[in-house]
Amino acid sequence: MLRIRVVKTASGANAVQIVYYKNRKRIIFKHIGSANSAQELASLKMIAQDVIRNFTPEIPLFEEVKLNNLLHLDKTDFLGVYFTFLYEVISGLISQVGLDKIKKQLLLDLVTMRIVEPASKVRSIELLETYFGIKHRRQSYYQSAAQWLPLKDAIEDIVVEFAKQKCGFDFDLLFYDVTTLYFETFQEDELRRNGFSKDNKSQQPQILVALMVTREGFPIAYSIFSGNTFEGHTIIPVVNRFVKKHAVKEFTVVADAAMISNTNIKELLANQINYIVGARLGNISGDLIDQIHRRITKTDGESIRITTANGYLICAYSSVRYRKDKYEMEKQIEKARAIIETPSKGKRVKFIKTQGEHPVLNEELIEKSKKLLGIKGYYTNLTEDVASNQTIIDRYHELYKVEQAFRISKHDLQARPIFHFKDDPIHLHILICFMALVVSKHIELTTGDSIKKFLSECKKITDARMLNKITNKEVRIRVKHTPKTLHYIQSLNLSH
Repeated sequence: MLRIRVVKTASGANAVQIVYYKNRKRIIFKHIGSANSAQELASLKMIAQDVIRNFTPEIPLFEEVKLNNLLHLDKTDFLGVYFTFLYEVISGLISQVGLDKIKKQLLLDLVTMRIVEPASKVRSIELLETYFGIKHRRQSYYQSAAQWLPLKDAIEDIVVEFAKQKCGFDFDLLFYDVTTLYFETFQEDELRRNGFSKDNKSQQPQILVALMVTREGFPIAYSIFSGNTFEGHTIIPVVNRFVKKHAVKEFTVVADAAMISNTNIKELLANQINYIVGARLGNISGDLIDQIHRRITKTDGESIRITTANGYLICAYSSVRYRKDKYEMEKQIEKARAIIETPSKGKRVKFIKTQGEHPVLNEELIEKSKKLLGIKGYYTNLTEDVASNQTIIDRYHELYKVEQAFRISKHDLQARPIFHFKDDPIHLHILICFMALVVSKHIELTTGDSIKKFLSECKKITDARMLNKITNKEVRIRVKHTPKTLHYIQSLNLSH
């Protein structure tokens, strides 16, 4: 039986102890503290009484489980908070996807930090300790980084397998697009080259990143090209590599108009790859434009199919697109007229041509543009019995999911490799961003919330870090779950 004992110390203070007797011998179970006043003595006695009340006889007397869970404000220091719940959730999702199979904990922790708060790799190692109390040596990163690059194929295989299980992915349809990432430098090398920039940074070296996603927008593969690569030259090697790697038999790729060319079409067909790509109607022949103009009756939702050298050309009319195209055309015509009237202020615009030495309106081009108002074109090799016109149009419109993935990469994950200037670190950075994008899209597709909203909600669940000065041990107290975090846990099939 535990008892409270108060003993005078050599300094004159009152020491409060919890004791028990065994074989007529007094044994000190726990020293609670020393009091120099009546108030302190009363407080220590109260702590001792709590210890005795919460003591379970079945627990051996040398265990301190109950004692460490008793916190008294005057014997407790607040050390700060950790976001352990957020780490547990993201780690659980990394395991769900299967990325933990690579058995590289530091790499996975850098992926977690890329999702939570994007920063340089060295800064991320510091933030892992700040946010979660997880310590990694900076030297460990420098020693291990080179070993991570060869994991790209294995990681993509893991992601494809997860997409097959989670999204029902069966290789029948993939969406393809590219983006550019620029660097804060003006010095080029073999990988970082000047080229057409989607960020309007044409004077700065960049790289080209190609991404393939499923119908749901889930990323499954990526490739990196030098910054001066024409995006239309990327689709064939990327798609061919993917098809051969996974021994795909039936495959359709969806891409925007920049990917179409006679050479690309021939290569896609030669490799038995079906395609749905946007058509730049402004570049087609006048005879084809006249044929479209004759057949389209300007009815909302109307579509036609014409056989061309690039496959079937499907054209669809929309009154909303008509109003938008008409407004933009009239605005460009007004600009052209203003430039013709004051040539000194002139700059290149669409509807101007040179006649002799003088700029004049290009009436032929205006007439051609009028015929195409409200009409959008798509190329495909899929016959109508395989995919109707509306199916082709619907599939192409789902291409925004690749653009959405790029937006997450560029903004939420801050994928632009600003801190890297050598090939291997750049490739490793994009690999980490790809893994982070995979987990982020899994979260968004499953919960229906953006990754930004998800992180904001999960950060509400913090662990208060309290130092129990009696035991000199740290105790953590977690905030109660919100209805939203409980929903996340349930929908993501995680335990808490």
